Formats: sequence, structure tokens, C-alpha cells
Amino acid sequence: MRLRMISLALLVAGAVQLLVANALQAQNISLFRARWFPDSHLLWTWNATDGMKTIDPSAGMKQNTLFTDADLKGAGLPSTFDQLVWSNDKTKVLLFTNTKRVWRGRTRGDYWIYDLGAKQGHQLGKGLPESSLMFAKISPDGSKAAYVSKHNIYVEDIAGGKITPLTTDGTDRIINGTFDWVYEEELSCRDGFRWSPDSKHIAFWRLDASDTRFFDMIDNTDSLYSFVVPVEYPKTGEDPSAARIGVIDVAGGEIRWMDLPGDQKQHYLPRMDWAGNSNELIVAQLNRHQSEVNIFLCNTGDGSAHSIYHEASDSWIDVSPPFDYDVAPWTWVDQGKSFLWTTEKDGWRHIYRVSRDGNKQTLITKGNYDADLAAVDAAGKGTVYFYATPYDATQSYLYKTGLSGGDTARVTPAEYDGTNTYNISPDGRYAVHINRSLWIGVNLRLVELAGHKKLYPATGDERKPFHTGFTYRKFKVTTTDNVTMDGVMAMPAGFDSTKKYPVLFYVYGEPAEATAKDEPFQNGMLNSALGKGYVVITMDNRGTPAPKGAAWRHSIYRNVGFINAHDQAMAARQVIQWPFIDSTRTAVFGWSGGGSMTLNLMFQYPGLYKTGIAVAAVTNLRFYDNIYEERYMGLPSEAAADYAKGSPITYARNLQGNLLYIHGTGDDNVHYQNAEALINELVKYNKQFSFMAYPNRTHGISEGAGTSQHLQTLWLNYLTSHVEPGAR
Repeated sequence: MRLRMISLALLVAGAVQLLVANALQAQNISLFRARWFPDSHLLWTWNATDGMKTIDPSAGMKQNTLFTDADLKGAGLPSTFDQLVWSNDKTKVLLFTNTKRVWRGRTRGDYWIYDLGAKQGHQLGKGLPESSLMFAKISPDGSKAAYVSKHNIYVEDIAGGKITPLTTDGTDRIINGTFDWVYEEELSCRDGFRWSPDSKHIAFWRLDASDTRFFDMIDNTDSLYSFVVPVEYPKTGEDPSAARIGVIDVAGGEIRWMDLPGDQKQHYLPRMDWAGNSNELIVAQLNRHQSEVNIFLCNTGDGSAHSIYHEASDSWIDVSPPFDYDVAPWTWVDQGKSFLWTTEKDGWRHIYRVSRDGNKQTLITKGNYDADLAAVDAAGKGTVYFYATPYDATQSYLYKTGLSGGDTARVTPAEYDGTNTYNISPDGRYAVHINRSLWIGVNLRLVELAGHKKLYPATGDERKPFHTGFTYRKFKVTTTDNVTMDGVMAMPAGFDSTKKYPVLFYVYGEPAEATAKDEPFQNGMLNSALGKGYVVITMDNRGTPAPKGAAWRHSIYRNVGFINAHDQAMAARQVIQWPFIDSTRTAVFGWSGGGSMTLNLMFQYPGLYKTGIAVAAVTNLRFYDNIYEERYMGLPSEAAADYAKGSPITYARNLQGNLLYIHGTGDDNVHYQNAEALINELVKYNKQFSFMAYPNRTHGISEGAGTSQHLQTLWLNYLTSHVEPGAR
């Protein structure tokens, strides 16, 4: 998706990590770094000094050391690692080391297995290329491990070390057990295989990208002669990779393919898992338009598929949130007799309980609010926990109800105003609760969800002001179209409402992210502008994923680049009338989707913003990938006029004022093609502008010595030289 990690939510996540780490530095347990064991309420933490510890919140935070740094070294294993993968019985663990980046994440590397009882271990996949293993998992019975290497799936006997390839046809084009670029980017798919509960079979995805064209990027700097860097990338209007799901016996044999209906190139298979037993799979299938979803139960013996749930929309259906990698959209309850499913079909995002045969659907969350499932205490009272913000779309609170619906109650206590997130234990009993707001710094605590009883730390909550030197204010603005938008304003130190200040509008405005949230934004660029005396404002237009109902979110369908830009411009016209805003000193800035928004605002509403800085923008909607753009715009063959209407390049001739455009030539997400097409159009109409290309930098423009500092200096110098800073 067009979302670089400059979005406020993701920026805040980084700030929260730093603040939490500082807050817990003097404590014995770092709750922020703690993780839950599978299917339990035990936490585990690791550091080289104390080793691997478990913490039991049900036993007074009792700690137990499982192994130490010395244990790993004694077994000949590395003691530094990026990730741990536990066996079901917690007697074995995989250490993921020497990791390398694949698209957004470091998902390939080397795996080592350690047996806690025997205090012995060894490397998996010996003989396979270094740092090539992906998504290794121990079988439920603990006897084998499976992993992907070079697009083939392997199973390894843990005791004997025998390695058996389950697939042998994997290439750059035939992808077994993982996914292509666009499936990862737009459907949050990475891990492409699943062990059966009885450890006898593996179910997996196979993508055939043979007909997907490469987009060739040019590297001019890393050798004497330039060379091509091909990226497998289906643009809008191009068919996706053919996808299917197979099951294979780990002892070897033929693959049993699931008989899912429809053309494999005109459907997506974003989610799959075993359906609670070793005989059935549950599979989600989206049509090419992503406007229909079918949930199938597949018989793994004969491959037959039976639809148990169908839903259709006149726009699109979301199966999983952005960056929620490989998380199933269903949650089994009632001992597998039904599952929870989230849908917007009644106008709000609500949670339903659907019977296994699909014949009965029960609304769990009732009311005019959006609900996001957080967890289920299925073993207890059948409590369903979910996030909701019935009264303020910038905030987030935890609520609960029963599996049959009934009364709804807020779990988050009233004093925790703002944004609340919960890292809930797999059994739904305990949670690490993080609370923050624009005015209060991060507070982190371990709680028992029943009664929200605090268990750790023993000291009182620190509800201290968030000190940045800046002040924040939330506001609402209603446009002349009677659209009410939420906004957040940051004011520089020493703000004086009797004076006039330049304003910088930070924009995104697409369906992947909201920016106006009740949490402080920590970003070097925005903070540097505040330090120079600018007021910084961000607002959420229609089409952003704010919890305001489906009509709000889906109003952008076939209107990307148009209705969202219109809302931002109309709101800005209201804001610049405020007495402390200088309407002659206005700037707008955005990255990725926000860069597209910046260009559309500069071109469609010339003169409203005196200066614009756009980074890594999609300048022509046809240039982006098929899954994202077709989801929100339809197929180009059906909506050519809408694609043109939403593309900044259509309006480039209207540029007035100052424009700085920035792009990395190695951007595999929003291709540098967008920059050159925009340049041609601006040159055609003799529109003067400033431009910076960063050779071989990707979408985040962070690679290479000095890059981040140079980019921030360039950005601030351009802003201050074209929009005079400080109060008047």
C-alpha cells in the first residue's frame, strides 16, 4: 500500500517504544519486550544477562529461567537472534539469526533449534544456501521442522537431521510456501504454509507468477556500467499471480490441490488455515474486484470445497488490516462449532458469530459504532474483547461483550483517556496495557482483564504530561459540504494566539491510515518545523479508516485523489481563517499516498497552499499495483475516467507556487517512473519546480550514509526558504 512509515500512527509506535523502554529501564521486567507463549498466559523475556525467563501473572509474577546465554553457547548455538519460534510443548525453540530483508521485512535467514531438556541444538537446513530459510516452524508433535528455501518447502527430522524436499519446482516464478511482492504488500501475506494438527501434512500456497511482468529499475551507481534491477510487479489492469492451495503428506507423495471455484488469476486467496482438525482447511477467497468474499471449508482428502459464508459489497471488502501479517480473519469459538467474523455489511464494522456450517449468524457487537476484535476468553466466560471509539474517532478503548451479544461494557477505566492498546495473552486472561494521549506520556502496565486489575509494576501509574516543548490541540472542522473532520494541531513553544503563524498541513488521506489521533506525533521533519515556529496540522478526510462507519470509509470508492483532496482543501480553507493562522504562509507535505495528496492539492486547488513538498508520490494511478488500486478504484477497463480524475498528473498544468518533489530511484513500491512522468508534464507546461532524486533509495529513502540527514536538511531548508517561519 502507499504508506511509508512516516504516517503518524507508525511514527508514534516508534516513539512509544522509546518512551516505554526508558520508563521501564529501572524495572526488573520489561513489559514492552515481553512476549506471550502460544496458547497460554505465560510471558517470556530474553536478555544476555538474565537469559530466557518466563513470568506467570497468575502466580504473583513468578519468574523461571529456562536457559541462559551460556547454555546456548555451550550447545554451539548463537546467543543473538532476531526472533524465537516455540514448539507447542515449549520444550524446543528455534532461533532465527543472520536475517536478510525480503520486501518490507527481514524474513529470511538461518534457523537453529535448541532442546531445552537436552541442552543441545544444531542448525536447520544444512546444505541449503546461507540465510535462505523462511518461516521455520516445529511440528505440533515436536518431531520435525518445516521451512521454505528458494521457494520450495522442506521438512527436516529433528532427531536425525534428514531433510526432505516437499516441493521441487520452486523458482523466481513458481512460489511455494510464501508470496510475491504484491501479496505481501497489499494482503499482508508472508508465511505461506501450515502444519496440520496431527503433524502428518502441510497445507501451503503456490503462486504462479509466470505471466507477471517485471518492472525494471536501473542502478547507475553500483558498477562501471548500469544494470537492471527487475521487480515482479503487477500494475493496475494486469492479472495477478495464479494462486492455489495444496496439501502434501510430510512423508512424501502427490500434492492434493483444493478445488476452489473460479479462474485462479481472477481471484485472491488471502488467508488459509486448518479448520481445527486434520481433515479440513478454511480458506478465504476474494474476487478480482475484492467486492466479494467466500469462506470455504475444504476436504483435504478429496480437495472438495464448500462455501459456508458469502458476502458482497458495492465497493470493497477488507479481509485483514494493513501490516497485520498472516493473522486469520476468523477466530474459532464454541470448540470449533462457530467462528467470529468482522464485517461492515450493516453499515458499521461489527463482529458476528457464524456457525461452522454457515447457516446461523449472530451479531455480537450492537450499536452505531465500529468494533475491532481484540481477543476472546473462550475458556472462561466466553468474553469477547474489542476496540471501539463510540464518542471520539481519534481515541481507542477496550470493550467487552458475550459470545451471544448481550450487554456491552467498557473495560478501559475512565481515567485512561486517549489511545489505548492491549497486548492480550492467547487465553484472553491478561494483557499488557499501553495508554497514551496528546497530553499524557506513555503509561504501561500488566493487568488481569477481568476487573482490569493491575498486576505489575507495583508502583503507581505515571500519568505525567508528555513533554516535547510543543502543545497539542484536537479540533473538529466542518466544511461547506457539511463534512466534519477530526484534526490534531501542534503549536510551537511559546505559542501566542494574538500573533499569526505559518501553517504546515501534514496529509495522507487514503484508506490505509488515519493520522488525526489522540497520541503525540514524533517525527524529525514535523518536529523541526515546530521548532522553527510553524503550526503543524493533520486532518482525516472521508475515505480514511477512521471509526466513523462504513459510509465514511467507502465514500472514497472510485474517488481516490478527488474526494479526499476536496475534503482536505475545504477544511484548509476553514483553518486558514483562524485568527492565529497566516493565510499567506501555507505549506502542505506528504509522503507516498500523502505525496499524491500533496500534488493533488497543489494542482487541483492552486493558490490555496503556497508551498508543497511531496515525497515518493503516485502521480498516475495506473502506475500502482493492481491489488491496492483496483480495490479502491475498480478495474481500469471499467473506470478509466475515474483513474484519470484521481491522478495528480492530470492537473499538473495548474501548478502555482513552490513545489519540491523527492523520489528514490530504487523505489520498488512507488516506482521512480512516477517522478519522470510528472517531470515531463510539468516541463510541457513550463511549470518551474525543484526536484531531488536519491539514487537507488527505496520507498523510505533511508539507505546509504548520510541519506536521512540530507533529506531532512533539504526538506527544512526548502520549507523555511519559501514559507517564512515564526510568528508575526
